[in-house]
Amino acid sequence: MIVLVTGGARSGKSTFAENLYKDKKDVVYIATSKIWDEEMEERIKLHKSRRPSYWRTYEGNYSLINALGEEKNYLLDCVTLLTSNIMFDMTENIEYIDYKLKNTIENRIYEELYSLIKAIEDKKYNLVLVTNEVGYSLVPDNHIGRVFRDIQGRINQRVAVLSQEVYLVCCGIPVKIK
Repeated sequence: MIVLVTGGARSGKSTFAENLYKDKKDVVYIATSKIWDEEMEERIKLHKSRRPSYWRTYEGNYSLINALGEEKNYLLDCVTLLTSNIMFDMTENIEYIDYKLKNTIENRIYEELYSLIKAIEDKKYNLVLVTNEVGYSLVPDNHIGRVFRDIQGRINQRVAVLSQEVYLVCCGIPVKIK
């Protein structure tokens, strides 16, 4: 089963996703965040403290299929950080991202997620993916922000198509939309 959980910042989506596996021992948490400052380090510590210590953690943004083991349940948190990490790895100091490069970035991110999803399905495992609904906010005032929003919105759409269930979490309340 592939489940996508989306929502705004601090909507409760990660907590909801983690609770889907609350009674499971064989869970792998795929962490896509990188520590780049003290705040992110604190956020990561908070996430770690919330989940059971017996869950295995795989950290990374590439070759996600390497996270697969004997466990049957996987939780990727989050697609949005994966998107930003891959996008910034591919663009580094580029100030303008044209449509060709935008499509290349989007397809690279999608390939990573598609490979993981297909491998999970082949093994008849379960995967919950957490992502942010970035289109509900203001239009970013800069080019890079708009490119990121566009890529993330399309990635969410493409992953939703591959998912059997999709939940939107708002104010801590999950609503099944697929």
